Amino acid sequence: MIRSMTGFGEAEESTSAGLVRVEIKSVNHRFFNASIRTPPGFNRLEGEIQSWLRTFVGRGHVTYSLAVDRGLAAREEELPQLDLAKATRYKELMETLRSELDLEGAVELAHIARFGEIFKAPPTDPSTAVDDAVVRRLTEQAASALVGLREVEGARLQEDLEERLLTINAQLDRIEQRAPERLVEERNRLREAVAELIEGHAGDEDRLAREIAYLAEKWDVNEELVRFRSHVTLFSETLATEPEEPVGKRLGFVIQEMNREANTIGSKANDSEISQAAVSLKEEIERLREQLENVE
Repeated sequence: MIRSMTGFGEAEESTSAGLVRVEIKSVNHRFFNASIRTPPGFNRLEGEIQSWLRTFVGRGHVTYSLAVDRGLAAREEELPQLDLAKATRYKELMETLRSELDLEGAVELAHIARFGEIFKAPPTDPSTAVDDAVVRRLTEQAASALVGLREVEGARLQEDLEERLLTINAQLDRIEQRAPERLVEERNRLREAVAELIEGHAGDEDRLAREIAYLAEKWDVNEELVRFRSHVTLFSETLATEPEEPVGKRLGFVIQEMNREANTIGSKANDSEISQAAVSLKEEIERLREQLENVE
């Protein structure tokens, strides 16, 4: 069963730090390529996230997104806070100073507000409150969902590819049936042409036989048909197995070999019906190639 390179997966979990959410999308790409987006503080995990993804995805451009929604209460906590203990201590010290130095005037808010230490900065790094195991668990859950969709789409692609193979086999059958007929027709044509030239005299049958044998060898497409069918069988068997690694590149190579045989058959055709079949083969091969752009 093949997989498509297009898919989507997501997973989320409530934690003490808020709602942690992972989204993964993938599209076509010749190789594995990951784009990872994380909140501040999580960049230390990006290398590991890429390794976790590689266990699920062999090929494709993968967009990974990690987000932490800390909720309304958390947003309020992230507002600057007053350190009342420090403010009180500053007020006491200033009043002691006023008393010891016998200064006039009262300690006012404007005096205390000059000390910035009485305001506490909000926490800015939610990563310290999210366990790495949570990120890995959600990454694997989202990646599993992604793979599930890629397999569903892969099943549709496989059905289309198998139909293309049936059409290709039909064209190969057409060529195999037509090839000997074409040779017989050419032998008869040559015999008639020779008869016209010698005006009823006995012709050289041996020479005609040698000419036909030469054409039979020159036009012979049996080897190409055998190799072509072998490529089709390999392609079909690969689709039917459960591959342990991405098969898109391997199938792409098989497609190249099919195209090579189709070109050779076309060059040896010397017959309109075989030429048409060769063109049809190349059209189906191109459709296979286009679909393989979506296969992992």
